[in-house]
Amino acid sequence: MPSKSACLGRSEADPQQPCTPGPLQPEGGMLQGHLVNSDRDLAPSPGSPAADRPGPENSPGVPLDIPAKISNEDPQATATPFTPKPPMRPRLERALSLDEKGWRRRRFPNSQEDLASRNGASPSRGSSQDAVPGPPARTCLPPGLSTSLQEIPTSRRTPGDGGRSPSSWGNCVSGGIGTSQDLLPRDRASPGSCARLAGGLPSRPLPAMEWSVAADSLRTAHKVDADHADYKRRVQSRLFRAHSSLGPGRPPSPLASDDCSLRSAKSSFSLLAPIRAKDVRSRSYLEGSLLASGALMGAEELARYFPDRTVALFVATWNMQGQKELPVNLDELLLPAEADYAQDLYVVGVQEGCSDRREWETRLQETLGPHYVMLHSAAHGALHLSVLIRRDLIWFCSEVESSTVTTRIVSQIKTKGALGVGFTFFGTSFLFITSHFTSGDGKVSERLLDYSKTIQGLALPKNVPDTCPYRSDAADVTTRFDGVFWFGDFNFRLSGGRVSVEAVLRQDPGARVPALLQLDQLAREMQRGSIFKGFQEPDIHFLPSYKFDIGKDSYDTSSKQRTPSYTDRVMYRSRHRGDICPLTYSSCPGIKTSDHRPVYGLFRVKVRPGRDNIPLAAGKFDRELYLVGIKRRISKEMQRQQALKTQHASAICTVS
Repeated sequence: MPSKSACLGRSEADPQQPCTPGPLQPEGGMLQGHLVNSDRDLAPSPGSPAADRPGPENSPGVPLDIPAKISNEDPQATATPFTPKPPMRPRLERALSLDEKGWRRRRFPNSQEDLASRNGASPSRGSSQDAVPGPPARTCLPPGLSTSLQEIPTSRRTPGDGGRSPSSWGNCVSGGIGTSQDLLPRDRASPGSCARLAGGLPSRPLPAMEWSVAADSLRTAHKVDADHADYKRRVQSRLFRAHSSLGPGRPPSPLASDDCSLRSAKSSFSLLAPIRAKDVRSRSYLEGSLLASGALMGAEELARYFPDRTVALFVATWNMQGQKELPVNLDELLLPAEADYAQDLYVVGVQEGCSDRREWETRLQETLGPHYVMLHSAAHGALHLSVLIRRDLIWFCSEVESSTVTTRIVSQIKTKGALGVGFTFFGTSFLFITSHFTSGDGKVSERLLDYSKTIQGLALPKNVPDTCPYRSDAADVTTRFDGVFWFGDFNFRLSGGRVSVEAVLRQDPGARVPALLQLDQLAREMQRGSIFKGFQEPDIHFLPSYKFDIGKDSYDTSSKQRTPSYTDRVMYRSRHRGDICPLTYSSCPGIKTSDHRPVYGLFRVKVRPGRDNIPLAAGKFDRELYLVGIKRRISKEMQRQQALKTQHASAICTVS
């Protein structure tokens, strides 16, 4: 077995050379690199002090007073004591005398094991040591030098170092044993002390780990105490979501931080961010300021739900022709294939609606499901307007106000007129108007008169304050709101007669729509500025929505031979330029229960923060309608499953 000091001396010359057993060498030859003015290897005589000095196996520690010079003329001369000087900077490379496998296999006792050892009980062995089974690796350390971090003594300043910084114990021996500065603490000792290896010194356990954030992070990050009951919970608490379901750029959840104050949360990962009790105590929600932290309508709350400050809006209009029969499925209308995601706000206007208004509202609630609630619904004769919103956004709406205008006073059945609904969402005011203008191919002037009566007769807003009163006009209701959507059966036709329109319809599909729009009465009047001043319409890429044979895809084949036209339209106006962006504008050819095809549009509308000094809706919605819609969805699902069971049970199996 090689001498331990031989390994220490070799690490100075070549740290990468492994320590292998070999023939026993004289002690003087092992320290050749540390002798002063030594020209060759010297073999001590049997009676010399070097030969009589006890070896490392018989001494409790390796002394550092190694002879510095041996005279060639007098072998019996005594050696003068010599203390090796440490290098100016400690060497940070790890020598092979510290076996890396043995070093990593050591584990540190946790706070429970340390407490048990103080009480006299044997500490339990942790999972870190059990994870690396097998005998310890062979090392080339002097006796008494343990690889445990607990048994490595702190360094001492050697006498005569000239006030230099203290060095590690490895540098005092050969300068080749280097350790990391974060593993071996360095302390200043008295000038008379001398550094010695830890031989026979009692092991000193590490202090108990405190229950603090630092201790928790240490246990989880370094896997020191993996078998601790707290370990798995601390690892799971680092999970967090990158974005909210309401927006891609929502700020990360507070669960992502390493904070022990969140231990009261039942779940370590939730879609909803936890609300601190101090925030509930301090937030009054009545600051009435755009920039106040904690304002219900303020910028902070708006960024929580809409980081890009845009809301997804769905607007649809449909002339139902008074049919009692409703479509079997409304998915094509409310959930079109062009939209990958459902919208935040749904507004549906109906002209000549069915007599059972409650049934129509129930069908809307049933189609959209439990994620949406009916914020408001209003009716005016055969006109009907429904507003549905995501249920987690109802707290940011003001009171919903409505107003009506009748354009045909003589008629007892109000089939012609307008119905308007207005409210404020955060700091943006919305106005939705559905209208049914006078019918007839040549009655353009009557339709222009209906438009004038509507903008002057709708008395909105009432109690909700105007967001921008200095830009409002008392003679035009559309100037009192930030975003206005006007949709309905405007009854503007295609001029030129049935024969000319059919000739255009037989043209190439890519060219017939632009050719038809050249004959549109509404487009011509808008260019003149006589109707829908300040309004825009998304680009039309669909065929005329009027007039079809019920249940068929063919236009009117009756004796009247009505001209196909774009009677059903959706217009929009924004007080601030660029706040409304149209995405999709199309019709629903699959819904054939009426002579009109439903027309819908998908929009992105910019929303601004608002003040809390407005009358809030306080989460009010049609709860009874909500329950009926959910029950219908459940009953239909049960019927579908029962039909599948019956179909499988009635199947005939044959064995060949």
